[in-house]
Amino acid sequence: MSDDPDLERAYALETPDDSRVLYADWADSYDSGFAEASGYVLHLEVARHYALIGGFGPVLDVGAGTGLCGVALAERGIGPVDGTDISPEMLAQAKNKNVYRNLFSANLLDGLPPPDDLYQGAVSSGTFTNGHVGPAGIDAVLDVVRSGGWIVLSVNARHYGAAGFAAKLAEIAPRITEHSQTEVAIYTPDATGPHARDNALLLAFRKA
Repeated sequence: MSDDPDLERAYALETPDDSRVLYADWADSYDSGFAEASGYVLHLEVARHYALIGGFGPVLDVGAGTGLCGVALAERGIGPVDGTDISPEMLAQAKNKNVYRNLFSANLLDGLPPPDDLYQGAVSSGTFTNGHVGPAGIDAVLDVVRSGGWIVLSVNARHYGAAGFAAKLAEIAPRITEHSQTEVAIYTPDATGPHARDNALLLAFRKA
C-alpha cells in the first residue's frame, strides 16, 4: 500500500469493501502501531462497564478486531466470549490471543448469522464510529441477544449526533430497558495527536 493504515484513513472509510482492505493491511500492526502507541483504552472502558452493570457470558464481541476487548473481558472473568468482525485478517490476530470460544467474519449491516443459542450479552468497542457502522447496526446485535441480556456499545461522541443514534434509540425503545449513556475517554490522558481528546458514549441497555 502507498499509505500506511492510520486513524484518518479508518475514519474516511465509505464502504464495507473499504473496511476489508484497510484492516487487512492494518491487522499485523494494529495492536502495537495503533492501540499501544496512541494510548487507546476504549476497549478497557467497554469491558469495565459491562462487568459493572452485571453482564456475563456467553457474550458476543461485535467488531472484535484483533481481540483487545475480548482480552479485557477475559481478564474480568467474563466468558465464554465469541467474536465477529468484517475482517478475517483482524480475526486471525484475535485467535492468537486464545480468549475466544468462536470467531466468525460477518458484515454487521447484513445481519449476523443466528447463533446456536442466543447470547447473554454483547459488547462493541470502536465499531460504531466515523466511517464504520451507524445506528442501523444495532438491530443485528439485538437479534442475537436473549431477553434480559445486557448490551454495551461504544459510539464515538461526534458520530452519535451526526449519524442519528438518538432517533434509533427512540425507535428501538420497545425492545430495550434500563438504557443509560456514559461518556468516556477513548485514549489515555497523556495521549497526543489530533484525536487524543476524543470521547465515546457507552450505550448500555437490556433487551426487553
